[in-house]
Amino acid sequence: MTTGKVYLIGAGPGDPGLITVKGLECVRKADVIIYDYLANERLLDQRRPDAELIYVGKQGGRHTLPQDEINALIVQKASEGKAVARLKGGDPFIFGRGGEEAEACADKGIPFEVVPGVTAATAVPSYAGIPLTHREHTASVAFVTGHEDPTKSSSQLHWKELATGIGTLVFFMGMKNLQNISDNLISNGRSADTPVAAIQWGTRTDQRVVTGTLGNIVGRVQEAKLGPPAIIVVGEVVALRDKLNWFESKPLFGKRVIVTRSRDQASVFAEQLIDRGATVVELPSIDVVAPASWEELDAAIDAIGNYDWLIFTSANAVKFFFRRLRERGGDIRLLRGVRICAVGPKTAEALGDYNLRADLIPAEFKAEGVLAALGGVQVKGQRFLIPRAKVAREVIPDRLRELGAVVTVATAYENVMPRSDVDRVRKLFSDKKISAVTFTSSSTVNNFVEMVGKSEYKSLMHGVAVACIGPVTAKTAEEYGMAVDIMPRDYTIPALVDAMVEYYQKK
Repeated sequence: MTTGKVYLIGAGPGDPGLITVKGLECVRKADVIIYDYLANERLLDQRRPDAELIYVGKQGGRHTLPQDEINALIVQKASEGKAVARLKGGDPFIFGRGGEEAEACADKGIPFEVVPGVTAATAVPSYAGIPLTHREHTASVAFVTGHEDPTKSSSQLHWKELATGIGTLVFFMGMKNLQNISDNLISNGRSADTPVAAIQWGTRTDQRVVTGTLGNIVGRVQEAKLGPPAIIVVGEVVALRDKLNWFESKPLFGKRVIVTRSRDQASVFAEQLIDRGATVVELPSIDVVAPASWEELDAAIDAIGNYDWLIFTSANAVKFFFRRLRERGGDIRLLRGVRICAVGPKTAEALGDYNLRADLIPAEFKAEGVLAALGGVQVKGQRFLIPRAKVAREVIPDRLRELGAVVTVATAYENVMPRSDVDRVRKLFSDKKISAVTFTSSSTVNNFVEMVGKSEYKSLMHGVAVACIGPVTAKTAEEYGMAVDIMPRDYTIPALVDAMVEYYQKK
């Protein structure tokens, strides 16, 4: 059997955007991904569908597997001829035990590569607004473990030199030994007034920072109930945080937002929220799938030359229509002479993927907008095809028929309720850790209520802001007794995100 290969990949300290291009390429091609507690699980979304996932995280002294067993697992999977992505938080060779894992591969003749990562030592202070070096403050920095091997008879740390010879000190895994670190630095000559920052979950949208001095940081950390994982920074540069704190100044920082959009559409929305500082919890309340029967759409495609207008009300309608058109041996040439109406810029953008441009894009992105836009068109006697979801509003087809049009509605896809981790989300609601819930269609509202529980959703959502993409969705939410707090003027995802920012800035 051909021996595989191991890629020791630094995933960065938490923000999934901090993984390197090469690291992401290795994740995408791996047969097996062995990942840590500190590796952001959003990176796993980049894996191949058939990739094997193995979690070996270590948290608060609780180890899924001891290190020697992790080493053996890596070697075993590579020996089976597999490409193994060993996904580690930060950088594998900076307090990540990557050296030990590389040695295990070398000892067994397993080919390996090291893909360096953005280390928490530099990234976490940067996200807290703390430069590790600064011309006016210090020209030296040291990375130090705050948790030495407990089996060693004596410390390998030279406290006298660390206390007086290095400008900035960055301690890994030091929260449990914070008192000892402070005492040793002070007793070896560092001033008790030296600024200190403890940074938990650095670079993530739930980052927390406590500042103080060597003399009082322990009490402040205890008062704030700050725990691991955390980085501790000691030095005069910590005083720059008040001026340079860019990350926590983002408009949605500290807000935990539920995204109910379908999983394949949620990523763009989630990234826009994260970019503004929010913590996103994905609870897909809707999944978009092919219809149980293609009969209606197949008949419409076979007669496509007979239609005057083709109306797409969503990007999903575009995707499924053209997928089925291609499967039946057709292409866009069959649409010659058929005018196209696209509801909303995203729907028009989806048409662009097929080198098509909409003849009509209503100013208002809902059914009433379509009818208003068609007001200047001779509708009577015209033939319209509307490929859409199995269950949808009948406003457009009903009104067009009233105006004398011949309308065919063909099911192109179905919205179904997916399986989601509802218990985890319910607990977040119960613990009052949810700031807002977002809805992008009436289906997401209906399914959310069904999933969370018709008898529970009102009490769980008490004090939680409700954000809806448009009036149709808002009306559905209001029918369930929800007070809609946020709705954009334009019914698009970017506009919804901007409306959320405006709402919280006013608050």
